[in-house]
Amino acid sequence: MRFTGSRLIAISSLLIAAVAAAATRPRYGGTLHVQMAGTLDSMDPADGSQRGTLAARNLLDLIFDTLVALDDRGQPQPALAISWLAEAGNQRWQFVLRPGVTFSDGTPLTPEVVAGSLRRANPAWKVTARENAVIIQVDPASLDLPAELALPRNSIVTLEAGKVLGTGPFVVSQWDPGKKLAMAARNDYWGGRPFLDSVEIEMGKDTREQTIAYQLGQSQVIEIPAGQVGHANDPGPLRVSEPIELVALLFARDVQSPEETKQRQILALSIDRDLLNRVVLQGGGQPAGGLLPDWLSGYAFLFPVSADLTHAQQLRAEVPQAPLWSLGYDRSDPLERVLAERIVLNAGDAGLRLQLATTNTPDVRLVRVDLTSLDAQVALSELASSMGLPAPHFLGHSSDDLYHAENAMVQSERVLPLLHLRTAWAVSKTVRNWHDSRDGAWRLPNVWLAPGRP
Repeated sequence: MRFTGSRLIAISSLLIAAVAAAATRPRYGGTLHVQMAGTLDSMDPADGSQRGTLAARNLLDLIFDTLVALDDRGQPQPALAISWLAEAGNQRWQFVLRPGVTFSDGTPLTPEVVAGSLRRANPAWKVTARENAVIIQVDPASLDLPAELALPRNSIVTLEAGKVLGTGPFVVSQWDPGKKLAMAARNDYWGGRPFLDSVEIEMGKDTREQTIAYQLGQSQVIEIPAGQVGHANDPGPLRVSEPIELVALLFARDVQSPEETKQRQILALSIDRDLLNRVVLQGGGQPAGGLLPDWLSGYAFLFPVSADLTHAQQLRAEVPQAPLWSLGYDRSDPLERVLAERIVLNAGDAGLRLQLATTNTPDVRLVRVDLTSLDAQVALSELASSMGLPAPHFLGHSSDDLYHAENAMVQSERVLPLLHLRTAWAVSKTVRNWHDSRDGAWRLPNVWLAPGRP
């Protein structure tokens, strides 16, 4: 049989189309290799000793589920609970559980187990089991309880022989605290089996180690430091979140006198946040005058961020004596060191005496705190808790109520917001269906691997 040129071209086109379709069709199998600088030292979501970082949240979300999940707009969606209802006053809530869910060891999810898990994480709550539901009573009343239940610490767990088990899409196959976590996909996951067979995550890796592993094809996903998000020489296409990490100065105590109030105002006016973002972060963040970023609150522009050295110097002339303050920071974090050194220089330009701390009890500390929720009120409350500040007081659930609560925290002079940082990952082209979430959260159950090198 003889083929004409046009027939050969047609057959070739069909073959090319078939190959292209196969390359873009989701496929099961493979191991996703990830390297990161962050670490996870405890597998217990309710362990309050470990900082609630984005890295920890992403890892725990692969193993555990919560009753409620938040979508990218911060709206509560069903997870282990399929519905919920609040009684008048929003103090007593009922959450109906999803039927047929099991933990990774095959143990069924029951109202009694859910109630015990939530009581363990929240001793102040009154949680009781009822048929196919749990009843939660909170004091004071809360409109945000569904969003609060989406926090990682409220993951539903069961304890078995000293191990913490979850209902999530993956089960732990290897665990070396702070160094390595390997997980295998669950075939019986209530949300459907993940495409990946397994995920292997190496933690505590510096940028150089991660970059080499990525270039050699040993890792398909690596973490990009905040100060390198804007670099042109990044190792590959970046997946960048909205600004989700707060960098701030946290004072060790409340203001003690009017003069001290002025000193803190002088410090706020002296710091060039725009320069910190452009030079130190290479444009990887945003200057911050408030605690919440604008994409989450909608009003961040109301908080001033510009430096005013002239005004700072005028205020300094009104303070007869300004004591020497010590500034603490995480010495293992190179970004914090550079930021701290710049802040000391800015303060000196305004006439304040500020030096890097040599003790563990500084007068003011540079802190980095991740936003842990896409619900603005919950995020603000969690920020306050992480920094040891009084809980914000909300009169209602409107944007005005949120603003007044946040403004009160800023005006307390206990915390001085500086920057909001983005998180970024270099993701290999072989990793398909990676979800670019606003808060940097992974969606690995839907990720699949295409054949070929990164």
